[in-house]
Amino acid sequence: MQLLTNIFNFVLAMSSRHFIDESHGLMHSMNVLNFAHEIYNDEIFNYNKTFLIEQERIIYVSSIIHDLCDRKYINENEGLEEIQYFLNDKLSKEEINTVKNIITTMSYSKVKKNGYPILGTYQHAYHIVREADLLSAYDFDRCMLYKIRKDNYNFTEAYNDARNLFYDRVLKHKEDDLFVTNYSKRKSLELHSQSLNRINNWYRITKSNALK
Repeated sequence: MQLLTNIFNFVLAMSSRHFIDESHGLMHSMNVLNFAHEIYNDEIFNYNKTFLIEQERIIYVSSIIHDLCDRKYINENEGLEEIQYFLNDKLSKEEINTVKNIITTMSYSKVKKNGYPILGTYQHAYHIVREADLLSAYDFDRCMLYKIRKDNYNFTEAYNDARNLFYDRVLKHKEDDLFVTNYSKRKSLELHSQSLNRINNWYRITKSNALK
């Protein structure tokens, strides 16, 4: 558990130093880690992909730190340098290089532009981390929070922008064939429905006379 504590503290420190807001900070890291853990267990226990056991640490570390080199907040190379320095005495050289390969190729925009990288033995670990991040993207409140904190939008602007992004992107994840694992294919349907309910709830709140 010491490694987990150290990495969470690293996320907090990096978030503070580089002004990474809550939408991509520690809570998001925790959510992605939880999704990755669920996908990982499903792949092992239901589909017998026991080779992933040796890659568990890579999957979890990548899930936690994946946004610490996000170009929305920090120069990617600078972020990777800080990640490398932090992990040097905690992971092997191969593990660190694999983590870096995963987190620099897994974003929605990079996948849409370049497709999936070829990571050989670690291909499935890559998809687990990538899909965990995609599943966390179904959080409509998180999307609004990003617009409010990062772009200084007012609530109405944040709601409208987030709603457009969800209909243009997030709610099309399954349609766009972005999920490889069966867990994510199932879970995305549940999250899709929850997102629509959340969008509709916020819409009704915005129309409430009590808040005018």
